[in-house]
Amino acid sequence: MPPSRNEDLFRRSREVIPGGVNSPVRAFKAVGGIPRFFRKGTGAWVWDAEDRRYLDYVGSWGPLVLGHAPPAVVAAVEAAARRGLSFGAPTEAELELATLLTRQLPAVEQVRLVSSGTEATMSAIRLARGYTRRDVIAKFEGCYHGHADALLVKAGSGALTLGQPSSAGVPAAVTAHTLVLDYNDIAGLERAFSERGAEIAAVIVEPVAGNMNLIPPRPGFLETLREQCTRHGALLIFDEVMTGFRVGAGCAQGRYGIVPDLTTLGKVIGGGLPVGAFGGRREIMALLAPEGPVYQAGTLSGNPVAVAAGLATLREVLRPGFFETLEAYARQLTEALAEQARRHGVPFSARAVGSMFGLYFRATPPDSYREVMECDTAAFKRFFHAMLERGVYLAPSAFEAGFVSSAHGPGEWAHTVAAAAEAFGELARP
Repeated sequence: MPPSRNEDLFRRSREVIPGGVNSPVRAFKAVGGIPRFFRKGTGAWVWDAEDRRYLDYVGSWGPLVLGHAPPAVVAAVEAAARRGLSFGAPTEAELELATLLTRQLPAVEQVRLVSSGTEATMSAIRLARGYTRRDVIAKFEGCYHGHADALLVKAGSGALTLGQPSSAGVPAAVTAHTLVLDYNDIAGLERAFSERGAEIAAVIVEPVAGNMNLIPPRPGFLETLREQCTRHGALLIFDEVMTGFRVGAGCAQGRYGIVPDLTTLGKVIGGGLPVGAFGGRREIMALLAPEGPVYQAGTLSGNPVAVAAGLATLREVLRPGFFETLEAYARQLTEALAEQARRHGVPFSARAVGSMFGLYFRATPPDSYREVMECDTAAFKRFFHAMLERGVYLAPSAFEAGFVSSAHGPGEWAHTVAAAAEAFGELARP
């Protein structure tokens, strides 16, 4: 039998692209099989190179909160492209996006646009060190903040999927100033600050972890983190690259009522095109070049086409009732999937926060990295392929959150639940 179109494309890609993919988790290493090469997407659906249709719960890993090719965003991109693809100079659209972000997030008095979430977190770390004149950065095991050297220590996302929580090529001297803590461990957090608080420049955290599957903060965790940072003079950095405009109009900081010192953003604020941002209190941001001594620059920062996509997306998501509708869909979906698993006697749990959701092959949802690692990854692998065969595209890893969009509706819900009923039935059979 001749190879399928997806197989042929993957074989050819592996000749010229490392692993055949331009981001590791796309390679299906965690689930096996051949990755799908997509050629188009509309609404909640995508089509692969063989013209097979899939209901998409990856959403380009979070940015597509409006679904694929939303007309308002496409129109904005087309108009911006006709005016010019890049200038390397200020534009009014950059000012408009920055103004919108500072208006929506009271903790962000000034913001700088960049081109990726990794760039945003890397820059925020440098700024925090410059402001505090300290070296140590604290992060949490299983949380992923991009592939900057200092943060690739016990990281989540693709690094966790590949079984390599750290990375080769990162000198030990670079990570010597990175302190790794346990997510949701309040006692451990307090102990770390008691012992090393005077050394810590900043703590960076996913306020809702989405890179070791979906792990929300336990009550008191973020509050304790804010209190300890304030007491010891460290900055609190909320990495909202994933949660920004995914869990509410005020992002995670608005949802949980916590005021960080610095915030990093990405994904949704670019509407599917490469945009990142970091911002915070005016006195901290004043240290950035050209005003201050902390250097940061980017040739394509604030790219006019990407900014146009972000602005068009944010105008839609900030309409009244938008997030309530998305959250209701995500909650009803996870409840229905859990019910199907119960009917078939499959150990499984699920939950949603905003328009993000987590699926876990364990009896109860995990609250920590250790509990995430107790999930049955073999069962997830079987479930993933059973759903894929039935036209439902989930993240190809047991350690990634899923996403819904405003394009998901009753028909998509019914399709997913029907597919899951059959998939859980397969898992229940020996």
